[in-house]
Amino acid sequence: MSEPAQVAPVTSADGLFRPSREAIDVAVGVLIERDAQGREGRFLLTSRPAGKVYAGYWEFPGGKFEPGETLDQALARELHEELGITIGAVQPWQQEVFDYPHALVRLHFCKVFDWQGEFEMREQQQMAWSDLPVTVAPVLPGTIPVLTWFAAERGHAGPLVAQPD
Repeated sequence: MSEPAQVAPVTSADGLFRPSREAIDVAVGVLIERDAQGREGRFLLTSRPAGKVYAGYWEFPGGKFEPGETLDQALARELHEELGITIGAVQPWQQEVFDYPHALVRLHFCKVFDWQGEFEMREQQQMAWSDLPVTVAPVLPGTIPVLTWFAAERGHAGPLVAQPD
């Protein structure tokens, strides 16, 4: 008999608990540089563009699945639309469900090590290559779990986000 599918726990972005609603699936690209020895290095964060919910907050790029898309297809489309790049292989990594005031989202985080093309901020967002602690702010609540996973994988014991001076 097979194991039941694991359901990601729901994290409230603002501490409020809402009645059950259907989750929106979102493909999220965690683009990571590797050094000559293959060790993971800096990761890419982008700011949410003006006019969107949480405008100016920093996050990992991605977006909603279109009907019929696989995770790989959704992520490739979103990163091309937002950043102008073409990605290679996608490594599904983690899932997290976040309950934001505007939507319940199921975030499918994927590590991406291979991409081609020059970065173009097609939604007039900003980009920053980062390490721990992250120095851009504010950080979208759905980004914090990724920083926590990075800290665990990399043996980082300090803060996840640098405090402003």
